[in-house]
Amino acid sequence: MRKFIATIAVLALSASVLAGCGKKADNGESTQAGTENSTETGTQAENGTETVEYGDDAYVDGINVADYVTLGEYKGIEVTATAPEVSDEYLQSYIDYVLQSNMVTTDITDRAVQNGDFANIDYEGKIDGVAFDGGTAQGYDLEIGSGSFIPGFEDGLIGAEIGETRDVKVTFPESYPGADVAGKDAVFTVTVNSIHTETIPELTDELVKGLEGNCSTVEEYRQYAYDLLMEDEQSTHDSNVQMDVLAKIVEGSEFKEPPAEMVKRYYDRIKANMSSYAAMYGYDLESFMAATGSSEEQLQESAEQASKEIIAMKAIADAENLNVTDEEIDEELAKNAGDYGYDDVEEYKKALDLKGYKEYMMTEKVLTFLFDNASVTDTQPEETASEETTQTSETETETETAAAGETASETQTETE
Repeated sequence: MRKFIATIAVLALSASVLAGCGKKADNGESTQAGTENSTETGTQAENGTETVEYGDDAYVDGINVADYVTLGEYKGIEVTATAPEVSDEYLQSYIDYVLQSNMVTTDITDRAVQNGDFANIDYEGKIDGVAFDGGTAQGYDLEIGSGSFIPGFEDGLIGAEIGETRDVKVTFPESYPGADVAGKDAVFTVTVNSIHTETIPELTDELVKGLEGNCSTVEEYRQYAYDLLMEDEQSTHDSNVQMDVLAKIVEGSEFKEPPAEMVKRYYDRIKANMSSYAAMYGYDLESFMAATGSSEEQLQESAEQASKEIIAMKAIADAENLNVTDEEIDEELAKNAGDYGYDDVEEYKKALDLKGYKEYMMTEKVLTFLFDNASVTDTQPEETASEETTQTSETETETETAAAGETASETQTETE
């Protein structure tokens, strides 16, 4: 679980670039691209409560980092990483996904509904002759045999002709989330509007011409897909190396206790990111932390670690002339303002935590420098996999996280 929280803390280091980086909605309000609970803008949050406005000590530009860290070695750091790889199986799974996203639809007009068909239907459900909430829809495409509706509903449509209306009798399971209908008998009056099938297309020269990549042949598309996946794998590899190098630098440096306000800023950011992560699975933060076995103490430790990392990076930036100038910030903002829906750079600046943005740009410079000056040994994936079998603690962490996701999914299903 500590590894998971550390990942959230890493997100906190770069989260300031997302704060305020959102396209404006139709009503003129800015929508957050990543973290809606920005605690660094000093503006009104969406729920109407005032967000925290941090002082200068919360940012590395507001302190003398030499008072807080004595750097150890930061060049030539030795790390081992898994070499980026795109296996044949991985490539094929991506291509299969693309094909499934481009299904061939065939309208059926000469027969009744069969298992595996998609039936476009109108339906109205009643219990004891009275319609109930959520039991009525028009123009719904239902895959027969998918099991997406309650038992008996889909089977009850097999054999129905286009234009036919029939009553389908079902019984809601006792465990059904809706207490008003759970365990009760219902009758759905269903009209079949149309029938179609969906089949996975073959990967042909003609098909790839309509896919992304501007390819003309299957061979070209396979290479395009391979390059796309390899680029992503390489990016993941490089990011992992950067964070491993940074961790070793922090471990080899001497620190005094970071400013309390800086630790609080990262603590708030980590907690906000964790809340967003929890919400993805239908959790509130308290329940998510309980399910994953995380604690306030661990969050606090991660905030302190993140503070040390940003202080160390600023010290390296000072030593290697990697600090970000105002001109660089202005150039970056001018380049990105339009992408986030702003016509005016000054308007974009008002939506940002500029101090946090400057920190983010500095960390990008420093991490690139550390990567370029590290001694990286790449191992083949099978070698790394063999080594990882001895890392019991990481396996337990992954199990905890997976269990949390499963529990969250179950919770969400029960409340729907």
